[in-house]
Amino acid sequence: MTRPKPPGDTMQVRPLTACVSLLAGTLLTLSGTTAQAASVPHAAPSVAALYVSPNGTDSASGTQSDPTTLTSAIDRITPGGTIHLRGGTYRYSQTVTIPQGANGTSGDRTELTAYPGETPVLNFAAQSESSSNRGLAVNGSYWHVRGIVVEHAGDNGIFVGGSGNVIERTVTRFNHDTGLQLSRMASDTPRDQWPSNNLILSAESHDNADSDGEDADGFAAKLTSGPGNVFRYAVSHNNIDDGWDLYTKSDTGAIGAVTIEDSLAYENGTLSDGTQNASGDRNGYKLGGEDIKVNHVVRRSIAYDNGKHGFTYNRNPGTMTLSDNISIDNAERNFSFDAGTSVFRDNVSCRGGDGSNDKTVGNADGSNQFWTGSNGSRCSAYAGALDWDFATDGRLVVTFGGNRVNP
Repeated sequence: MTRPKPPGDTMQVRPLTACVSLLAGTLLTLSGTTAQAASVPHAAPSVAALYVSPNGTDSASGTQSDPTTLTSAIDRITPGGTIHLRGGTYRYSQTVTIPQGANGTSGDRTELTAYPGETPVLNFAAQSESSSNRGLAVNGSYWHVRGIVVEHAGDNGIFVGGSGNVIERTVTRFNHDTGLQLSRMASDTPRDQWPSNNLILSAESHDNADSDGEDADGFAAKLTSGPGNVFRYAVSHNNIDDGWDLYTKSDTGAIGAVTIEDSLAYENGTLSDGTQNASGDRNGYKLGGEDIKVNHVVRRSIAYDNGKHGFTYNRNPGTMTLSDNISIDNAERNFSFDAGTSVFRDNVSCRGGDGSNDKTVGNADGSNQFWTGSNGSRCSAYAGALDWDFATDGRLVVTFGGNRVNP
C-alpha cells in the first residue's frame, strides 16, 4: 500500500508491514551569502498583506493582480501581517532569510502561508552542497510558516534560529543536510538567544541526504537549541541518517529539553530509492550525545523499520520520559538505553522475527511490554500494512491494516 501524498509531495512510498494511529493532544500555543530581506535591524514596513508568485517582481505592489517576490515581501510586511505564497516553483540560488529582528508578537504572528488550495515549492537546486547554503532561514521570531515545500537546498531545507515560531504543514525533502533544523543563528549567538519555544506541527521531512551520509536527518534540535521546542504530528522517513537528532556536544553543552509527541519515524537510513550509506547512524529517534544530561520527553510516537535503533539514548544519561511509544522491527534494538535514569511507561516493542533484546536502564515498570525474545499481547494489534495521513485538523493518523490504534 502506498500512503496518500501530503500537499506538494510527489514521492511514492514503498509498502511497509506495520503501523499505528496517533490521535492525541491539542495544539500548543507558544507565547555564506543569503538572499535575505535585510542585513540590518528590520525597518518598520507598511503593508499588512502581500501576495507573492514565482513570476512576481521586487517593485510590484504585492496585490493579487500585481504579485511581488518573496524577499521583497519579507522586507515590506507589517509585523503581524500575512504573506500569501501562490502555488508553483520558486527557484533560488541563495538562502531566503527572515532576518533577526523582523518579528511578529506572541499574540499576532507574522504569516508566511500558502495561498488556499495551492502548493508553493521553494527549490534551491542551484545551490552546491555547503553549510552556508540553507534554503529558508527563519531567524525572526513569532512567525507562522505554513503549507510550503522546501527542497534541494545545499544544507538545511528550513533552518530555525528564532523563537516562538510555528512551522506547520511543511515538507522538507531532498536537501543536503537535515530537512528542518533548530540551532543558533551564528557561532557568537549567546545562549539566551538560542531558538526556543518553537512548534513544528504536522510536518513531513524525507529523503534528505548529504554526501558523507552521516549528517542529514529528517528533523533536528541539536547542538545549540534552547528550551521549549516541540515537534507534534511530525513524520520523518527515508532520510540518510536519523529521523530525529537531538545531539549535544561538549564544547557547547546541553541543549534545552525537547518534546516529541504523536509523531512517526520510519525507514530512516534508507532513501526512498533504496540508497544507503554505511556512515549514517540510521536511528528513528536519537536523543543525545557525549554523556550530557538533557531531560527530553517522547510520547505517543512510533519508530518502525529504521536502520539501527528505534529509540536510543545515544549517550544521554539524563532523566528522559518515554511513554506510550511503539517501536517495531528496527534493525538493532527497538529501545536502546544503556545508562541514565529515564522513566518508561506504557511502551510497546514488537518484532516480526528474531532481533536484539531491548535495554532500558532507568525506571521501567510493568506497564511496558519490551522485546526480550517474544512479543507481548499488545503486538497483535500492530499487524497489516502501514498507512498514514494528516487529518483535516492536522492530526497525524496512522493505521495498521486499515485500523486506527491509539498507542
